[in-house]
Order: sequence, then structure tokens, then C-alpha cells
Amino acid sequence: MTNKRGLYVVLISIHGLIRGHELELGRDADTGGQTKYVVELSRALGNHPDIEKVELLTRQIIDDRVDGDYAETNEKISDHAQIVRLQCGPKRYIRKENLWPHLDVYIDNAIKYFRRQRRVPDIIHAHYADAGYVGAHLSNMMGVPLIFTGHSLGREKKRLLMAHGMDEDTVEKKYEISRRTEAEEVALDNALMVIASTYQEIKRQYSSYENYRIKQMHVIPPGVDLDRFHPSKRRGRYPAIFNILKRFLAEPTKPCILAISRADERKNIQILVHAYGKSEQLQELANLIIIAGNRDDIRQMERGARKVLQELLINIDKYDLYGKVCYPKHHDPDNIPEFYRLAARLQGVFINPAMTEPFGLTLIEAAASGLPIVATNDGGPRDIIANCHNGLLINPLDEQDITQALLRVLDDPDQWKRYATNGIKGVKKHYSWDSHVRKYLSTLKKKLRLRRVNRFFEAKRSQIPTAKKFLIADIDNTLLGDVEAAQRLIKVLDAHHGELGFAVATGRRIESARAVLKEWNMPEPEVFISSVGTEIHYKGANLPLDESWAKHISDQWEPEKIRELITPLPGIVNQEKSAQRSYKISYFYDPKKSPNAGELRRILRQNNLHAKVIMSHGQFLDIIPIRASKGHAVRFLAMRWGIEPEDIIVAGDSGNDEEMLNGNTLGVVVGNYSKELNKLRGKHAIYFAEKTYADGILEGMEHYGFLKQLEHTS
Repeated sequence: MTNKRGLYVVLISIHGLIRGHELELGRDADTGGQTKYVVELSRALGNHPDIEKVELLTRQIIDDRVDGDYAETNEKISDHAQIVRLQCGPKRYIRKENLWPHLDVYIDNAIKYFRRQRRVPDIIHAHYADAGYVGAHLSNMMGVPLIFTGHSLGREKKRLLMAHGMDEDTVEKKYEISRRTEAEEVALDNALMVIASTYQEIKRQYSSYENYRIKQMHVIPPGVDLDRFHPSKRRGRYPAIFNILKRFLAEPTKPCILAISRADERKNIQILVHAYGKSEQLQELANLIIIAGNRDDIRQMERGARKVLQELLINIDKYDLYGKVCYPKHHDPDNIPEFYRLAARLQGVFINPAMTEPFGLTLIEAAASGLPIVATNDGGPRDIIANCHNGLLINPLDEQDITQALLRVLDDPDQWKRYATNGIKGVKKHYSWDSHVRKYLSTLKKKLRLRRVNRFFEAKRSQIPTAKKFLIADIDNTLLGDVEAAQRLIKVLDAHHGELGFAVATGRRIESARAVLKEWNMPEPEVFISSVGTEIHYKGANLPLDESWAKHISDQWEPEKIRELITPLPGIVNQEKSAQRSYKISYFYDPKKSPNAGELRRILRQNNLHAKVIMSHGQFLDIIPIRASKGHAVRFLAMRWGIEPEDIIVAGDSGNDEEMLNGNTLGVVVGNYSKELNKLRGKHAIYFAEKTYADGILEGMEHYGFLKQLEHTS
């Protein structure tokens, strides 16, 4: 690496198949333009002199159905950039909608990875909603600025799907839209800056979110690899892919209409076939070439792609387009630039008729190759054509509009040449990766004001007593509640003193927590996580406060404004003064009269306030900073002190313990738990004990073999 330490940038893109070569674009709905975007952005950032290293974090996949490349934990993609694959859920390849239950584990695996390096990144850049959720949590726990790129947004997807006849319940069930949009809200709430590809994306899509802040938004269009996508440098013989056309086409040297996309209904290939099939003039002027991913047997493809391809074949037969339409089964990634160049050589046109197009990477690839474009009038194509003046916009639902636009380009050689020349020049000016990275870093530096690397996590393991493993327990109704059970747990703690660390995580303030533990003759914990995770104190004469944690969670905390909004609401009453803390506002609430947690969050967001809402035991309401919680505090400690999450057992009984119980720590829900925790049943590493109070903790330890593991490490 460089002598002068540059920025360490981490990109996160979790779903799909990601590798540094031969990307399988169009294989399925999860392996599309985003995968290419993040790989090329990683490379481009790594080439900049201000960057020390770039790591693209994605998911490790071990599955005979996909290439072994996706199982490799590390893959170098340039001198200063690499892909890092971390475990997330099952080893097999699964749809992005099935990843949501596993993201908390992914967060812990990322923390573990950073801890092994003894360094945290300077910037986290999360791509899509799932990575936005992960990135926001990592940003909060590590104090690292977050950049977010949504790529496509859940609310816009829901709107389009319902506009095309899908009912709300089906949208929710199939696409987990509520989870996705909430993750997007969380990412927007925590992001230092949001990068969009177009102004239309900002105005129409992001503006529908409660955490929309215009000053946070920046348009930085993605780039194109000009070494791969460029006009043909020689005439003479046709490239090898011309043989593919010859298999399908009666007159393969005619101009062509080229469409490249995955087999997805939203890509709207069918309307293109209908327009072409109904126009004798188009058929006379040009062939139609459709590259819709790779396939072996349509019957074995996932349902959406199968439906699109079956319709395609039916319509080709309906209009008797044999000899005029080319639809190859297979192509290599390196064939794509050749298809563009061949289409340009044949004086053809590239078309993207998608119903919605956030950006349209294929459009700038085609333009860079010297091919005029016709594209949907939604989203990115508007900006591309406005910048490059290299084609026409169409209504993607109007067959006649599509036909007329294609004819205008194909039937006017002078206009064709102008569009082709303009596209080549426009892409070099507006859409190179070099220009993208320059704007990316200059915008970021203005935001950061050249902020230095955050180093407060680099504490040494030796600052925690000799503990090899840790018990972290809620106090009320978990640790305490049964005198005899508490005594049994005390004996276990005494027997393993020095090896088994003990900490508490409670909604109580520190003074109250310490007093009640003393009353029950509990040993003094090494760490107090108090006031619902807003304070961390260490064992000692003055119970020293972790100032780093306090500073960390203070970001965007505006308690007076929150009180002005929440206190007057129906069914909500202030708790006593002693319950209020610098970073915790506490109420009693009546669930029959008060707004629910979601409604309270909405009220805060609509007033540009960033905080967490925690309801527990059907009567207690706590509002705390967006970066605070028992769960975040536990992970902060694990990170700071070098404790593996699997070496921590956490125990709780109520809603304010939920986040603490999730993830890679070993969770125990005691038998006398509150009904809010029922939703955790079946989740990773969360054990529901039959025994109550401290006996439930001991049962959980036995379930995990926790003390036996401790003996084996002695």
C-alpha cells in the first residue's frame, strides 16, 4: 500500500452473485446492474491516489449450483481493491427477500472481520436496502460515516407493481416491501450522504421517504469502462459473435434493433416484440436481437424469467418472426461489448423499453460503443439523453410510440450518424469512472471536512479483566425475581471468577441498578449498560462513564424537540424525573389510547428528528438516540474489547432486550418473558428457556454448553 495512509473505504452489496470477472449479469433478478456497478466502483476508487484500500463486502455462497468463485473469502480485483465474502444465513444461494432474517448475523460477522484487522474503515458505502440496514448499524456502532445508494427503492417498486395489477398483500408477501422500506428509512436516517444516479430519482423516489433530506442527496452518475465499451476500431471481417446471428437470421447483415436485459417483466421485452411484430416497415428495415440472460432449460428457470421467455417464444411464433429475430440461449460477458459494436457497425439502434429505469447502465455502454439509443421516458434515460443528445425517449406502454421512434432513427442515416457521434463524446464527458470518482471524493471531503480516521475502537484486550467469556443480563425479571435462583447463579459466577465476565444491560439508571444488585447480594458487574443502552459504566470507585460511547450516541440527539412533540400525545405520561437521563426520555403509555411504535417513529421522522422508540411490558415507553440501544452497546463492547460475539451470552425478558438478543451473541429468553419477544422464536441463536428468572439463564448456559466451553479454554 502507500506510505501515506489514504482512505480505507468499505462498500457493502450483499445479494446476488458478485465477483471481479465474468459477472453473470441477467442470470436472475438479483444479479443485475448493481453487481456490475459496485465492482467497477471498487476498482475505480482503488485507482485513485487518495485511497489506500477498498473492500467490497458481500455474501459468501457455497452451493454446487453456482461457481466456486463465490465461496472464496477474498478475491483481489486490483492492486488496492478486493472482494471480501462473509457468511450470511445458509451457505446456499438464496433470493434477497430471504436474507432479511440473517442480516444481524452479517453485522456481527463484519464487526468480527474489522476486529481481526485491528482497524475500522473511514467510510462505509451501502448499496440497496439490505446493505443499507447493515451499513447503518455498522456506522452507528463504529462511528464511521455512511454513504447510501438505494439503486431501486421499495416504495417505487410497490407503486409500480400495484399499478400493474398486483394487490398489496401479494406485493408484501413476495417482496417483503415493509421490511425493505423500513431498512431504507433507517439507511436514510443515518447516512451522511446519499448518492443517486439522476435528479428524477431524487425528486420522485427518495422524496416519498420520511427521512428525505435534500441536502443529503447528491447526483453522481455511474461510469462505464471505456476500455471495454468503445466503437469498433477496425472494419474488415465481422467478429465471432456474427455466427450467432447467422443461426437465427435470414439476412444477418441488415441493421438491427438490439435489446439487452434480464428476463424480467419490468424490462418490458414483450411490448417490443409486439411493436416489431405489428410493423412491416420495421421488419423490412431491421432485424431484432434480444439478449435476455443465459438459459439451459426454460422450464427449470425461476417463475418470473420462465414466464417472460415463454411469452417471448409464443409471440415470435404468433407474428411468424422466424428469420427476423435472434434470441440466443447463451453468451459470455465479453460478448456484450461485441454485440454493441456489431450493432453499431450494422447501423442499428439500442432500445431499453423498461417500465421504470433508475439509471440505465446498458444505455451508456451502447452510447460509448457508437450506438444510438431509444429508451423509456422514466428515470435515468432522461438525464442520459439530455446530456448526450444521442437518441429518443418513448412511452414504454405505447407500441406505436416505440415503433415510430425506432423508425426515426433507423430510416435517417444523417440523424443516425449524429446520434452515434454525440453518444461517444457525451459518455466520455459525463459517464467515465474517473469523473465519477473525482466528484465522489470531492463531495465526500466537503461533507467530512477532512475528518480523521476514528480510532477509539483500537483499545487492547487487556483492559478488560481476564474474562474469556461474558454473561450480559437484563436485571428486572431476568437476573432478579427469584432469590434462590439468583443465589444459584451467584455460585456459578463465583466459581468461574476471572474467566467468566459479568455485565448487566438494563433500562434502570446506573444508581438504581447498582443499588438493587447490592440489595440482592449480586457481585459487582465489570460493566453496566444502563438507561436502555444509553450509558456504559465500568467497575471502579467512581463507576467511570465510557465517554466515547456518550459522544458516539449524541449525534443528532435533540431531546427538547422530542419532548415538545411526544409529551402532549394521548395516552402518554412522563415517568418520574429520576427516570429521565441525558440520552433517554421515559414515559408510561396506555396501549389503548397512545400511538403505536410505528406511528411515533413516523411523527419523529416527519419533524426531522432522529431517535429510537422502544415499548416494553405494555406500559413503558423510552425514546433514545438513533445510535443507542442495549444491542448496540453490547456490540460496541465486543468490538472495543476484542470479545467474539459467540463468547457472549445475553439474557433478557422484554421488548427492550430484543436488539440485544439478535445477532451472533448467544441469546437466552427466560421463561417469564413478555409477549413482545414471541416474534424471536426460531431465530438464530436465541433460546427460549422453560425455567424463570436466573434459573432460565443457567438453563440457557447449559443449552449452549457455555461453561463447558469455558473449561476447554482454560
